[in-house]
Amino acid sequence: MRQSIILLAATACATATPAVAQDAPENPLIDYPGFAELTLEVAPFREGRRIPLAQFLAKAQEEGAIILDTRSAAAFAAGHMAGAINLPFSDFTDDKLRKVLGEDTSRPILIYCNNNFSDNAAPVVSKRAPLALNIPTFINLYGYGYTNIWELADVVATGDIDWVAAP
Repeated sequence: MRQSIILLAATACATATPAVAQDAPENPLIDYPGFAELTLEVAPFREGRRIPLAQFLAKAQEEGAIILDTRSAAAFAAGHMAGAINLPFSDFTDDKLRKVLGEDTSRPILIYCNNNFSDNAAPVVSKRAPLALNIPTFINLYGYGYTNIWELADVVATGDIDWVAAP
């Protein structure tokens, strides 16, 4: 009997939600379930939009195409793909996206991140694969209504592309 009570108590403790989480107020401006749902919706679309370097560079030449680098302004200034523009991911809002990308949400937007480069040195130090910036960038652009997003799929060295390095 005593073992049953101890087992029951241990199970209750292991499955209990911490008091802080139970008392946390609702925040209507943060929607984790909505983000999780959006992530599942975007996954198959994104998979069809990951393209090799040659196709990425060709698509960058299309009318109205933008290569968007969402790394920090400092990382962008230290080096980036030629022709890329910068809007740090942390600065995404409806207004800033429209200001930088324009009103046409169907224009081609090409994205890349640190994890597309084999250098693993500043300014493109690799991130943990599940946290690569391409993933949240793609999800957010889609969530903000952009429908023509293309992601670099390859891993290349910065020396193998037209790379703008800091002086």
